[in-house]
Amino acid sequence: MVFSVSVVNLINLIIIAVGIGVCGLCFLHISSSRHLRKEVRRYFQIFFAFIILYITSHLIRQLMDGIPGDGVKTALYVVTFIEMVTAGLMAQLMSLLVLVVSKQQKHYKLFANLFFALLFVHVVICIVDRFTNFMFYFDDANVYHRGSLYVLSNLVPLTMLLMDMFLLIRNHKNIDKKVDIAFWIYMVSPVVAIVLQTILFGVQFIIFATVGSAVIMFSVIVNKQNEEYQKQEMDRSKIETELHMASSIQSDMLPSIYPAFPERKEFDIYASMDPAKAVGGDFYDFFLIDDDHLCMVMADVSGKGVPAALFMMATKIILSNNAMIGKSPSQILTDTNAAICANNREDMFVTVWLGILEISTGKLVASNAGHEYPVLCKRDVGFELVHDKHGLVVGSMEGIKYKEYELQMNPGDKLFLYTDGVPEATNNNEQLFGLDRMISSLNKDTTVSPEGILKQVRTSVDSFVDKAEQFDDLTMLCLEYKGPDAK
Repeated sequence: MVFSVSVVNLINLIIIAVGIGVCGLCFLHISSSRHLRKEVRRYFQIFFAFIILYITSHLIRQLMDGIPGDGVKTALYVVTFIEMVTAGLMAQLMSLLVLVVSKQQKHYKLFANLFFALLFVHVVICIVDRFTNFMFYFDDANVYHRGSLYVLSNLVPLTMLLMDMFLLIRNHKNIDKKVDIAFWIYMVSPVVAIVLQTILFGVQFIIFATVGSAVIMFSVIVNKQNEEYQKQEMDRSKIETELHMASSIQSDMLPSIYPAFPERKEFDIYASMDPAKAVGGDFYDFFLIDDDHLCMVMADVSGKGVPAALFMMATKIILSNNAMIGKSPSQILTDTNAAICANNREDMFVTVWLGILEISTGKLVASNAGHEYPVLCKRDVGFELVHDKHGLVVGSMEGIKYKEYELQMNPGDKLFLYTDGVPEATNNNEQLFGLDRMISSLNKDTTVSPEGILKQVRTSVDSFVDKAEQFDDLTMLCLEYKGPDAK
């Protein structure tokens, strides 16, 4: 069936207009999509921008074709040059995408350089044609005509497409099946269209094929990206749920009901832990060994997250089990270290301060395994660091023997324990909160309850760090000794 020129031109204009509209919608969809990876979004934005430029320049040539005037002829040559160069750029972009999808790590640079070289040859051919008119020309009436070597305008794009086919065949095992099919549609349809367009001067098959196959390929890749995004979201949701459960389990293992010992008037105790992550490695503990002995623990496990939390739980159980059978603080740490070192493939360790208060006398016996100095508040003196002797951290070496020391607590005295997350809290200027600020915040009001002491410190830390991200757990404990005669 033979169409008249006017009908053919009308069909071409409709195809071009629809193509511009479809590509424009795809471009907007890409720009607004949050699920696409940044590099994929940028690639398709450039790719569809080139398609729009290609078919727009073709549309302008169609509309200006046959309009007389020297200025129009110059514009026609410029527009047609842009159209042909853009065809080469589209082919090169597709080839680079095939390189990425086919996972050509070893030969990526070689093929990429070859595609750039072919693009350079294509641009040179287009420039030479401007002076020779062997591919196309406009007659005196500014009507477009193909030259005797018009086929050269498609030589480089066809070569790139054939190379793409070679890469797809060679590496089909590395490519998702749906993506592979979409690429083959994009590869084959323009080849058929170029052959038909070279033989038949008429309907613009290449534009129809380019836009249609590009949309198919884009849809498949976007769907693939959405599937990956949904899977990642499901995995992330599952991880968050598990972390929430782990955080709940960890919190439930620490004393959290206050007042902790409402029937005991001889002392008051309060503690808190704010993990930097969903689960942390810090922990505290306090419990009555018998009616006259209160055990207190402050510890900091190496690392963060779930591994540290698991190690923390195991350490807490071992410490409490050793304490409950009446061992001294030094012996508790010694035996805990032996138990952990016996099965510690990950070479994790924990700093521990452990003290046992004799409630009837106020005598505090303590042992320190590489932990922060405790802070003691004497009446009318204020909080001061107790520079006790440190042993090695628990879990670092077998056969360690820990030492202990004594502190005498009088009615009204307070003991403050903490992990390094307090003095090492950092603000946006990378300044540390430090021990001096911590002591100052403790001494703002030494008469408040243990809970009030912790709130004072936390308020000071929050004010200091402002909006800076917290990188370490914040764990604190405060004991107020009221004496055996307290009511």
